[in-house]
Amino acid sequence: MDEQFRDTSSVRRTDVFALVGALAGATATTALIFTRLAPFNGVIGFVVVDYVLFLALYALLVSFDENGLAVRDRLAAVVVHSLALLVLSALVSVVTYTLWRARTTLPHLNLYTQDMSKAGPVDPVTVGGVLHAMAGTLIMIAIALAITVPLGIVCAVFLSEIPGPFSRFVRTIVEAMTALPSIVAGLFVYVTVVVLLGVGFSGIAAGLAISVMMLPIVIRSADVVLRLVPGTLKEASYALGAGQWRTVWHVTLPTARSGLTTAVILGTARGIGETSPVLLTAGLTPRMNLNPLEGPMVSLPLATLTFVKSPQPEMVARGFGAAAVLMILVLILFAIGRALGRKG
Repeated sequence: MDEQFRDTSSVRRTDVFALVGALAGATATTALIFTRLAPFNGVIGFVVVDYVLFLALYALLVSFDENGLAVRDRLAAVVVHSLALLVLSALVSVVTYTLWRARTTLPHLNLYTQDMSKAGPVDPVTVGGVLHAMAGTLIMIAIALAITVPLGIVCAVFLSEIPGPFSRFVRTIVEAMTALPSIVAGLFVYVTVVVLLGVGFSGIAAGLAISVMMLPIVIRSADVVLRLVPGTLKEASYALGAGQWRTVWHVTLPTARSGLTTAVILGTARGIGETSPVLLTAGLTPRMNLNPLEGPMVSLPLATLTFVKSPQPEMVARGFGAAAVLMILVLILFAIGRALGRKG
């Protein structure tokens, strides 16, 4: 008799019954334990016990129809999907909570067209805005990108194309820099640029501090992407008579274009949300300043921190409005970066 193989990608009715039954049984058992059998309380404890019982009941129900290998496979699939759902729920809750708290400020046009030079702590949300913080954020991140993108990609090319003791040393330093606290980077730029060189609080100093945080992220991500380029493409280029650097420029980098764009986006996401380096190097101002070489400048994360620390509800609402604007700005930059990365 021929063996009958089942398509593992399809979902049977028994699979749904096992999933729903395990969830219902685990929830009912956990409720019984917390309310009748044991002096337990707390939402987190309830969820943890419920999830553990759910996994046990689900494995038991699946074992009635499947063998041990299938039970382990289903259990692993449930755990992976549960973790993905947990991460997605955390992201949705953060975004939803921020937008909900910013609902009183986002509809007002002055949030995007005014600074805080003429607004006081007790003024309504119809006065003042975060235009100066938006401009400061864009200027600082532009300076940081101008520094980190060429340096990061060149360093990643060096690490992937010229292996050796020195490249291993550089890779070790880069990996160590990824764990560098942001406050240390801010203090380093503050001492060297603001104090010793006498530049003062400015956008250029903040951009340098942000670039210190972004550079290891860009290098590591770009290095991984470049090492994934098939070696056969490089060998074909060498066979046609091209040199190493011409091969890198015309074969390796275009092949890894999308991945390099992702590396830049990851670095930008790390740098655009920094607060402590900006506070130490850019200062704080309620006025618009478009000159990164002179005068204090503020960013959206720093403005958010300053606003939400105020006891006035109007300032707190402006803080959540600045956070919502920052999320929208990051989304726009991400979309632009992905569009540029897809171009041939």
